Formats: sequence, structure tokens, C-alpha cells
Amino acid sequence: MSLQAPEFFDELCLPFHDSTVVGNTYYAAPVPGTPLRLRIDFSGTVYADTYGGLRLAVVHPDRGEIDVVALSFVDHGTFHRRDEAHNTNPNTSGYGTFGKYHRPGRPPWDGAVTTGLRDAIEQYTAVWFPGAWTASSRMAGRTAHTAPAKPVARSGARAR
Repeated sequence: MSLQAPEFFDELCLPFHDSTVVGNTYYAAPVPGTPLRLRIDFSGTVYADTYGGLRLAVVHPDRGEIDVVALSFVDHGTFHRRDEAHNTNPNTSGYGTFGKYHRPGRPPWDGAVTTGLRDAIEQYTAVWFPGAWTASSRMAGRTAHTAPAKPVARSGARAR
């Protein structure tokens, strides 16, 4: 069964325009013109076909992996609400994880809250890819709506 990785990475609202998902892996060139690339995979657990977080790697085309960090779903509260609602206790096999088997019509990561992961990815990539997260791209990924500006009212008096 598919992990529906493209939809998961879409849910993260990453601002990197030069990116793609191949299989279950996200690839991006966050800063144009530099050789460094970002690769994000799902990190496995001791249980088969069960994932407990994301593995971020900075990759150089000639030198390979430069740096790697693991972001666990538990540490970033990704499945806290889901696990609390289902009375899934810490130290059980399903806590803070998801597997490839799931309810039909729902993604395997159903119930994920990705805000903590997204913030951690932003912090990590700011070190390796300065300027990749601009204020405009940050707002584009959020669901904020801007109110239209009020028109300037002209007064009847003339200024000299």
C-alpha cells in the first residue's frame, strides 16, 4: 500500500519551488545555483512498515550526505491528538507512528498535525539553506487571509 507521500509533503507546505517527490522521498533544491540538496524520507521504527518520523539529509552531488537529522513524530506532537483521542498510550507500538496499513479512503498518516514538523524543518534548513524561507513563502504556506485595504478617503479641503 502507498504511504501517499506526495500528499503528506503537500500537507507540510514546504516553500521550495524546485522540488519533487519520488516514491516516498521528497527532494528539493532550496537555494537555486548551489550544489546542496535537501532529501526528506520517512524514518522507520523497529516494527515493519511503521514510520516514526522524518529523516532530513543535506546532500552534495559529489560528497554525498553532508548532514542528517531525525525528527520524530512524538517529539513534534504530530500524532498527539489522534493518539489521545484513541487512548493510545506512550510505549505502545502505535503511539506517535503510522503504518502503511490504514482505513480505506484515508491516508495512512490520517490525524497528523504537521505544524511542529514544519517548524523544525524550517529551523534545520535555515542553517544549510539561508534565505530559502522568505516571509512571502512562509505566508504562502499558511492559510492566512489578508483583508483588502480600505480606500483612502479624500477630504473636501484642498492642501496648499
